[in-house]
Amino acid sequence: MKRHILLHPDPRLKKVAEPVDDLSDGLRNLADDMLETMYDAPGIGLAAPQVGVMSRLIVLDCVKSDTEAPRPLVMFNPVVLSSSDDRNVYEEGCLSIPDHYADVERPADVRVGWIDRDGTPQEEDFSGLWATCVQHEIDHLEGKLFIDYLKPLRRQLITRKMVKLKRDQARA
Repeated sequence: MKRHILLHPDPRLKKVAEPVDDLSDGLRNLADDMLETMYDAPGIGLAAPQVGVMSRLIVLDCVKSDTEAPRPLVMFNPVVLSSSDDRNVYEEGCLSIPDHYADVERPADVRVGWIDRDGTPQEEDFSGLWATCVQHEIDHLEGKLFIDYLKPLRRQLITRKMVKLKRDQARA
């Protein structure tokens, strides 16, 4: 089932998400809903707080090629275990801040640990777009948005445009 994506500014997007203590069918269904919502948007990552659920759950799939099979990942309680000193800059966007993009610098490579949908602990090294995406989504679990990396003036400009967008949508 497709979920509604919260738009910035929304106070829920600035809150720290709660750890997942017990994997229930409800949480697995939420993960499936989030993947459907992410693909439909279309996007490459989505965090539970973006759909109004304050749990530490993210989904991502950075495969963009038609010749490559999709690789949906579901991560409960994801954590960056280590990161490289090397840095990458990617132009980031966010489903909660549509049509706004900015260059963000992050570690180029990260090792992430998480629990999969079956409750099995996992660890994997990510680089390139995958590293950027997983860090962006984990930031959401900490109440941090990609615009928080921008200079205050740019962040305020984007926020004002988002307030106007939400006001216009409410009138429609």
